[in-house]
Amino acid sequence: MSFQYLRKPLRCVVAAAALLTAGLAGSQTAQAAGAAGAIERALYVAVGESARAPIGWIEFCVENTRDCKTQKTPPRDIVMSNQTWTSLVRINDWVNQSIKPITDMDHWGVVEKWSYPDDGYGDCEDYVLLKRRMLMEAGWPREALLITVVRDKKGEGHAVLTVKTDKGEFILDNQEDRVLLWSETGYRFVKRQSQADQNTWVSLGDPRPAVSTASAR
Repeated sequence: MSFQYLRKPLRCVVAAAALLTAGLAGSQTAQAAGAAGAIERALYVAVGESARAPIGWIEFCVENTRDCKTQKTPPRDIVMSNQTWTSLVRINDWVNQSIKPITDMDHWGVVEKWSYPDDGYGDCEDYVLLKRRMLMEAGWPREALLITVVRDKKGEGHAVLTVKTDKGEFILDNQEDRVLLWSETGYRFVKRQSQADQNTWVSLGDPRPAVSTASAR
């Protein structure tokens, strides 16, 4: 594969803090911990009603009409295999290592601008757009690659890419080098693109207690 591409208000330019865990004793606590563990291992986030598209996406589509002009299609999930996992991790690593983080204000002089980081610089949405484009050019279906808005561990707005597979929903993130299951990120999931129509956004009902709520690296 040839990796030839380079390049809020979401606050996506700061690395995420580590998750904190605490242990408690007693049978009731053990039961609660078991229930919480089951939720933490949830493979798929709950999808709710329609939601307003981020203004950054709307303005991106004005400038990139060809990338946004699509018809409604049936939802499709990736069948995860060793080969597809390796490809996913490779593209995620390449983009995270190749693009230099910068805020939209420092980059463009505006608070919010979604764009491909073709000059080698960008913030969280730009990382997401590039990963999504590279995966689609490698043959991955658009319906399984969903731009997602979350709240990070500091409660700040952040954008990640959800990859929907038969093994669960995995998150590609510029604040985290590992590809994690959505329930392992510590984020509060807010909304994302619909699988059927990339220009329709849906709210996300995260079953876990809020850690904080969707941010730049």
